[in-house]
This record gives sequence, structure tokens and C-alpha cells, in this order.
Amino acid sequence: MIPFSILDLSPIIEGGDAGQSLRNTLDLAQHAEKLGYNRYWVAEHHNMPGIASAATSVVIAHVAGGTSTIRVGSGGIMLPNHAPLVIAEQFGTLEALFPGRIDLGLGRAPGTDQRTAHALRRTLSGDPNAFPRDVIELINYFKADPDQKVKAVPGAGLNVPVWMLGSSLFGAEFAARLGLPYAFASHFAPAAMEDALDVYRSKFEPSEFLAEPYAMLGVNIFAADTDAEGELLMTTVQQSFLNLRYGTPRPVPPPVEGFLERIAPADRMMLDQALSCSVAGSADTVKQWLRAFIARTGVNELIIAAQIFDHEARKRSFEIVADVHKTLSQETD
Repeated sequence: MIPFSILDLSPIIEGGDAGQSLRNTLDLAQHAEKLGYNRYWVAEHHNMPGIASAATSVVIAHVAGGTSTIRVGSGGIMLPNHAPLVIAEQFGTLEALFPGRIDLGLGRAPGTDQRTAHALRRTLSGDPNAFPRDVIELINYFKADPDQKVKAVPGAGLNVPVWMLGSSLFGAEFAARLGLPYAFASHFAPAAMEDALDVYRSKFEPSEFLAEPYAMLGVNIFAADTDAEGELLMTTVQQSFLNLRYGTPRPVPPPVEGFLERIAPADRMMLDQALSCSVAGSADTVKQWLRAFIARTGVNELIIAAQIFDHEARKRSFEIVADVHKTLSQETD
């Protein structure tokens, strides 16, 4: 059975604060490590009242320092917000502190709105080649090249796996050309998932990083003791999606009974499309959905998001998924 991993946005819930969210992130990571998850990624977002992982490298250090075996990384660092050298130094530092456990996932979106992007001091030139150049520059900083005039210290000569993230065909093609592992954001933008996988696999060029393509897909799982309870947990992320759509991001809301019946048909259709790579329900429901999804996509790894309001319910959801993973592994032995 393929590995299962976790994507955590360090959710700030209504009535909560960032400090508690970050403590919950570490608690969940420690829980995930005991349950056997492969990696634990956090994501860069800015000016989002419901997400506490803006200083992504700092959060990774917080998680890696409180765990011992699970891989920890970014899903992802939004590279246009940063100088490549700075990211090489940050992740070189993380790799020096936690050798063999750090991943660097890179995205090309700002992870925020345009006004906040300007506040981040981004150069919004519109040059389509800027991101590819920055990625290559960043990768080169990790090489042990004695003739390199500018070196990342720490960073040079360290093995920090670089992943390409994406929600369109651009990232798939670029990852294939560089021979990098690829993670697709099907948990919130599934429309191009199958085309992106086809592009990545068909155009993949073996590299010093990978001999063959390695694709990871994002899915949302809201697991509980019953289908009804899982579906109720999912209303939290449904509300958050609508808040974002209407330009009113807020702290993560509690679940609401009968939420889908209260919203407009167009909103429900949007949610069905955006969250089509999601499952909510009991262990049996989750198992059947995962078995079919893995068989259909042939994916190498899954990374699971679970934007659940109650922290203990979120931990319980990942416990159920870990049990499902064991069952599926036994089926494939």
C-alpha cells in the first residue's frame, strides 16, 4: 500500500488563537508519527485569519523539533514571495538541525491576495520565466560546487528533496522536465488532476533526483464513527470555501447541521466540484473511497487534509484513516 501523509494548515478556529493552533499542530504531528504517517507538511498562506502557518519554515522547525522520525516539510513554500538564497539557507538550516527529515515543496502562487503580495515585497513583473529561473537557482544552492560564488550556508551540499507543487498543467510539465517529485492540489483544485498526472508521467525525464515519476495527490478526509458524523465534520471546510469565494475569509467555523440544504444551488455545485477529491464518513466509507481513488489514479502517495474544527475530532479522524491504511495494506500483501 502506498504511503499516507498529512497536510496541516494550522487552523485558527473561531474563539481560538494562533498560539493554540500551533500547539495543536505539534500535537497532531506527534500523533501522526505514532500512527505511522510518512510525512507532515505545512503550507504558506498570508493574511488569512484561519491559518497560522504563514512563517512556514519556523513552523517546520517547531514540528521537527518535537518529533523524531516523521518527515516534515512545506506544502508549500510560495517561492515568488522569497529570494531563492533565503529559502536555501532556511531549509539548509532545517536539514542541518534535522538531517534526513526535511522536504521542500515549492509553489508559484503567492498564497494570498494581490495587496498582501505587494506587502510581501514581491516583484510582480508578470515574467512567466521568473519562477522556473528561481527554482533552478534554488536547487543549485544545494549543490556542493566549490566554484559557486554565492553559497547557501547552511545548504550547500545538503540533501533537501525539492518537490514541485501544482494545481494546473504548468507544474506537472516543469516537474517532469526537471525530474522532480510532483504533488497536485486535488484537495481543493481537482479539475486538472488527471490531465496533470498524464502530462507529468508522459513527459518525465529521469534525473539525479528521481529515476521515474513520483506523484502525490491531496485529498480531504473527514473520518468519524458514523457517516453522519463525518459529513457534519466536513461542513467546516465547506463553510470556509464559501467564505473565501465571497472574499470574507474568517477563522475556521464550527460544523453546522444541515449546512448544504441552506445554501444556493450554485454554491453547492461549486463545493461539489472543488471538493470532489474528498470523502466524509465511517471507516468503511473511507476505505471504499480510498481503494477506488488509488486504483483509478495509480498515485504513489496520498497527502491528507482534514480541516476539522475540534482538535480531538481531527486526531480521531487521522486515527481512523491510519487503521484504514493498515487494512488496505493487508489486502495488497
